[in-house]
Amino acid sequence: MPLRLNTIDNNFDAAFFEFLGANREAAENVDAAVADILSAVRTRGDDAVLEYTERFDRMVLDTDAMRFTAEEIREAKKACDTVTLGALNLAADRIRAFHAKQLPVGLDYVDDDGIRLGARWMPLSAVGLYVPGGTAAYPSSVLMNAIPAKVAGCNRVVIVVPTPDGIINPLVLAAAEIAGVTEMYRIGGAQAVGALAYGTRTIPAVDKITGPGNAYVAAAKRQVYGTVGIDMIAGPSEIVVVADGENDPDWIAADLLSQAEHDESAQSVLITDDAAFAERVSDAVDRQISMLDRREIADKSWSNNGALIVVENMDEAVSLVDRFAPEHLELAVSDADTLAMKVNHAGAIFLGRYAPEAIGDYIAGPNHVLPTSRSARFSSGLGVLDFMKRTTFVGCDADSLAKIGSSVVTLAKAEGLGAHARSVMIRLNRNE
Repeated sequence: MPLRLNTIDNNFDAAFFEFLGANREAAENVDAAVADILSAVRTRGDDAVLEYTERFDRMVLDTDAMRFTAEEIREAKKACDTVTLGALNLAADRIRAFHAKQLPVGLDYVDDDGIRLGARWMPLSAVGLYVPGGTAAYPSSVLMNAIPAKVAGCNRVVIVVPTPDGIINPLVLAAAEIAGVTEMYRIGGAQAVGALAYGTRTIPAVDKITGPGNAYVAAAKRQVYGTVGIDMIAGPSEIVVVADGENDPDWIAADLLSQAEHDESAQSVLITDDAAFAERVSDAVDRQISMLDRREIADKSWSNNGALIVVENMDEAVSLVDRFAPEHLELAVSDADTLAMKVNHAGAIFLGRYAPEAIGDYIAGPNHVLPTSRSARFSSGLGVLDFMKRTTFVGCDADSLAKIGSSVVTLAKAEGLGAHARSVMIRLNRNE
């Protein structure tokens, strides 16, 4: 049964604190195994990648077969039905249009002292995108990772996707082609992360790795950080739905289950100011679970990690939302805009009764790669800026340097850095 809480209860604060801090991820100590895999890939390159691919994915490959050919990509796209391809193309168009609006504008100006100052944005040269593989692969994740990289202007965008037992969802290759990616490899796991980070004879190293994966992939991304950049360490999916009693309980139940069906560790939470409505939603969830193909997963997620929280008013709901800092937040209320402006911490907000979170996973346009496990307190969803970097510049002439140079000398001397001071003084024709 999902947890039931009411803010008027005497033990609410303690119970909510315990719920908020519960560890939903299975305790899986894979760091040592991942370190061994990464070390082997770093020292033995392709040979190690192929050995681990055979061991974990039951795939015997040689280096020539690691990369998907253009013909394989074309054939995969032909295997997809036209309706689904049409939906993928629509999603790609909308994702591309939204992310194009994120492109930053540089700075270049001369201040009152005559000093030229500015900043220039440049794309990363090479990025690697990890896509979970097998029959459960998600083509939407390909679009969400690859399109921002292409919009940013990255010259080289690489996808790695495991193909256990040789199985590949053709929609993954089709989505990559739609996104404009041509370099794709049929490898996964920590060995694929290592190949992207360190490079092999077949797979040149990249500058940053993005995309979700299992515990081994997450641990590998942590361990290669510093050699390459990473986007984030993704945890189990989560949704908080703030809803008043004017909603159809079946709608809200479906929204809660849209996250519960992801994973047994996923979390779905309803916050409402109507206790009777909470019970109607609970009943609707129970009815709908039996209709799902992934009902066992959804049932365990809802029973073990779900919650129904009753508040006295919507301001109280906002306070709880900020403590959750959820990956997804639905505001199914009459004035969603006003309520949204009060929220400080959420990965993505869905406004009103007709904006279910599912549209954000596929078609809306903003990225669905979002901070989880309360990390929305300090981080944002994936976007164009994740595939760019900023370089500042400074330009002086003799007159402008003379205006600020003495202060530089003063501060450098105060820090005991004589060469710093001298590099300015020598230009000011001073010999102090």
